[in-house]
Amino acid sequence: MSLRKIGFFILSFVVVFSSCKKDDDGVGPVTLVIRDRGEQQVTDKALLLDYLESHYYNSSDFGAPNTNPKIKDLVITKLLDGETIPAESTLLKDAVEIKNTFFRDVDYEYYVLKLNQGGGTESPTFADNVSVVYEGFDLENEIFDSAVTPVSFDLTSLIPGWRKVLTDFNTAESFIESGDGSVNYLNHGTGVMFLPSGLAYFSTATGGISTYESIIFKFEMYGMSENDHDGDGVPSYKEDLNNDGEFLLNSDVDTMDGDDTDNDGSPNYFDTDDDGDGILTINEDTNDDGDPTNDIGANGIPKYLDPEETTSKDN
Repeated sequence: MSLRKIGFFILSFVVVFSSCKKDDDGVGPVTLVIRDRGEQQVTDKALLLDYLESHYYNSSDFGAPNTNPKIKDLVITKLLDGETIPAESTLLKDAVEIKNTFFRDVDYEYYVLKLNQGGGTESPTFADNVSVVYEGFDLENEIFDSAVTPVSFDLTSLIPGWRKVLTDFNTAESFIESGDGSVNYLNHGTGVMFLPSGLAYFSTATGGISTYESIIFKFEMYGMSENDHDGDGVPSYKEDLNNDGEFLLNSDVDTMDGDDTDNDGSPNYFDTDDDGDGILTINEDTNDDGDPTNDIGANGIPKYLDPEETTSKDN
């Protein structure tokens, strides 16, 4: 599925590889130049606002007491010239929440239509797994990807927009198993995200999506599970050292601005020995409470992040 195409360690480059295909004149390979993210965000914002100002949805079908809304029932319609918005509908611009995030050195604005918060007690972090159904479409309302039965995704493997949006919703309050083996989820988180290309696939064309394309996803979120990707006893979300909601490498060997304590090329959430002291992180849980983050050394640094602290529960 297209949603999986952006993986763990995607880095932004100013110039990308030269194509193996010769240009039309046969002179040589064609060099693709990656657009400036800040400039592209200005373009994307204008396109998204135009969409929100020119489309409406059937809002009366999603008001209280509807706590079990389905994305299949959501109808987004383009407002034609001279047409007035139907009485039981709402212009998208008047209904969405404006969100902001700082990503890849750019201030991004994106938009969320919250149809239902979700009645469950849990919300995923950016590093967790989620169970969802969804539908992705472009600004021409052409569908490029969907799942009509629940699928599970690791949010760290998806486009950035999903990590920013899903964390603001709750899981389902409850579920009912039917005799045919299907499951009906009740009071689940339901919404729509309107994403600029910088929080989507940016310069990558994939699955019917063009490069630098702003896109939209409808979704229903049913459940979540906490991730510990490297099995080191530290939940992955706690290994986001700078609390920016992303896992990034340090910018260079002398700068500790990412999520890689020992600068070995593996972010802590994927590193079983975070501080590179030869003691596995899980073995630096010296008080055996199941959480190495609680084991603080005399210098105030958790032992699993301090290469000078060599105490292990095995010692």
